[in-house]
Amino acid sequence: MTRIVAAISVLVVAAGAVASADTLVLTNGRRVQGELLGVFGREIEFEDRGGSGRRIMSVPRADIARIEFQDDQSGNNQDSGFVIPRRLRERTIVVNSTEPWNDTGIELRAGQEVYFQSSGHVTWSPNRRVDANGTRNSKPDTDRPLPDRPSGALIGRIGERDVFFIGLDVGPYRVRANGRLYLGVNDDVTGDNTGSFRVLLSY
Repeated sequence: MTRIVAAISVLVVAAGAVASADTLVLTNGRRVQGELLGVFGREIEFEDRGGSGRRIMSVPRADIARIEFQDDQSGNNQDSGFVIPRRLRERTIVVNSTEPWNDTGIELRAGQEVYFQSSGHVTWSPNRRVDANGTRNSKPDTDRPLPDRPSGALIGRIGERDVFFIGLDVGPYRVRANGRLYLGVNDDVTGDNTGSFRVLLSY
């Protein structure tokens, strides 16, 4: 008999329409629509948006088959698969969209692999609220840190020069040179942004 997932639920007041949704797929076959809030050790926090209200669930990772992320703009699902190796160090970073680069406090070495699990939304321009993948089909802009990648997307930097795209990709990203890890959004003017991404780093 399939074990029932132990979940701690807190009622949350519903407000406004949902622009996008993630799907939590449990090992017992249950599918929960909502949004991934974060991963904390052996549990995740997921906001269940089914029914007439919202609630926050704390679910053991062992009970999760996968999480399907849905893009704000296209509706295309991205399956995370939860393939992150065990026994890695973990740290959760809140990426403030008004800061060009947020210092994670993590020093990385060449050849090391880093995994990213991202949630949250930022607004980088009026009516431009996006998840970590940024705005689809945005025009290239040489003033952005990554000119040819989507505006508002989650990006990373190691040291002073190695800037790379993250988005909703879990990884791994293989570090090319020793350096400190910074996270930010792909935008040339950050002072007028709002919102933040929450990123669980496994390294």
